[in-house]
Amino acid sequence: MNESWDEKQLIKEGEIAEIVGISHFHHIIKIQADQEIQTHKGVIYTNDFIGRPWGSIIHSHNGNKFYVIQPALTDMIKNIPRETQIVYPKDVGFILLNLAIGPGKRIIEAGTGSGALTTAFAYAVGSTGKVYSYDSRADFQKLAEENLKRVALDEQVEFITRDIRLGFTEKNVDALFLDIPDPYNYLAQVRDALKPGGFFGCLLPTANQVILLLEQMNANQFGFTEVCETVIRYYQTEAERFRPVDRMIAHTGFLIFGRPLIKDENLMV
Repeated sequence: MNESWDEKQLIKEGEIAEIVGISHFHHIIKIQADQEIQTHKGVIYTNDFIGRPWGSIIHSHNGNKFYVIQPALTDMIKNIPRETQIVYPKDVGFILLNLAIGPGKRIIEAGTGSGALTTAFAYAVGSTGKVYSYDSRADFQKLAEENLKRVALDEQVEFITRDIRLGFTEKNVDALFLDIPDPYNYLAQVRDALKPGGFFGCLLPTANQVILLLEQMNANQFGFTEVCETVIRYYQTEAERFRPVDRMIAHTGFLIFGRPLIKDENLMV
């Protein structure tokens, strides 16, 4: 090992690593000593890279080359085992910004699914925040919890198997996000859980769902409403043929944001 490397630059047991192969193999693990990682290009041994600097080249038992890097949040999301459609990374970043998610925040999400957005929320709130993730399907919650443990973010999340028609247990949370087909039916429960003027967000795939939600947001005194979608175009990175890639992920859903406002117009401030 090169003694000039700073301790923070070295791969340590217990950290989260991404193993990347030249043939688009991606595998995210929580590093443990004496661990074997099976790939179609051979077996990788964690003892071969623990103590080496991040970004190192390693080889499987039969000589194939891999890199060991720290995963970005987008890698954690894209590579989770899933049984449901996940929120795309291009939408996740915009959601975090518009809900003002950061360290120490308390967030409710409904529609846990496979835990992709849960992962992003947990990553953003840090060890001082909390994510309360609701779903009526216990099997989805079990998978999501396993996915959060896989990237060492489960301590920030409380998984709750409950029909949200019964309301949310938590009150005065900073933000609340619904990833369900009919959010317009639960705005009373949303208002009851959010702190006054808190951040509300929702993801819907079709225009008719958005229209129904907008009608109910207006009826339930939500203001500062915005509807948008995100589109990202990637480009070829070869200098001699720099141009847009042939395919892109375009419409993935409508993002709707708003704030619950005080209903009493005569309230003295």
